[in-house]
Amino acid sequence: MLPIKHILLPVDLSERSAAAAEHAKLLATHYGARVSVVHVMPPLFAPVGSMEAGTIALTEMFESRKQEAQTQCASFSSQHLSGIKATDVLLVGDPAHQIVQYAHDEKTDVIVMPTHGYGPFRRFILGSVAAKVLHDADCPVWTGAHLEDPPPLDDKFGTIVAAVDLGKMSERVLEWASQFAADHEAKLIVAHATPNLEGRTGEYFDPDWRTHLIRQARERIDALLSKAGVEAEVTVESGDPAHVVHRAAERAVANLVVIGRRAEAGIIGRLKADAYSIIRQSPCPVVSV
Repeated sequence: MLPIKHILLPVDLSERSAAAAEHAKLLATHYGARVSVVHVMPPLFAPVGSMEAGTIALTEMFESRKQEAQTQCASFSSQHLSGIKATDVLLVGDPAHQIVQYAHDEKTDVIVMPTHGYGPFRRFILGSVAAKVLHDADCPVWTGAHLEDPPPLDDKFGTIVAAVDLGKMSERVLEWASQFAADHEAKLIVAHATPNLEGRTGEYFDPDWRTHLIRQARERIDALLSKAGVEAEVTVESGDPAHVVHRAAERAVANLVVIGRRAEAGIIGRLKADAYSIIRQSPCPVVSV
């Protein structure tokens, strides 16, 4: 079973936070984990040259807002995390930095957060806080479906899609996805996108190359599965990785997509460029490991 014992749930107390809380509660219930509900307030900035009386008034206003935020967080946890061991944490500063730092200091096993994909234009943009956390966190980050009207959360995970690029992180992605699938008795599908090697207009393109690349990718995936001792359905297509993963998840009516981060020096893993597109287009939640 995956070692998920401490879940970090950053909230801005919006409707999207409530949806993320459903995911956190589902995970906490299955794994017997505790949840840290973190709300980050912006710091107090006193105007340069402000009078002492004005500064005192600002400080009092800030303390009042802190108390109000604490009350709202307690109400949020009571409403959305009943029956779960949850702790409310109020932090002050830059939200993304505070979330990442807290996750690192408290050694959380997974961060569950919304992506805030509102409206026809915002649908294609990750919220700045979510993007920074995805980029900098050193533990898996679970994001909900980046849709205006995400599908209702199912308490059963029937199908898991592991998206691998056959790079250094593929083994970790497969390990996490296969273990999660085993924990939930779910079907595992491994998806991979090969380059779309279309020639320019008027140029000759050998179609056998596409077949060769797909066959080669399947062989490498089979070797990965054999090494891990895992059985999975494999789908390999040529094209844009986000589109390929989206189609695989949609066809399988997947409940979760697992993707990887690029291995970097130090403790922090950077999210790959393709990963942002996968998260934006996925019809279901995505966990980045």
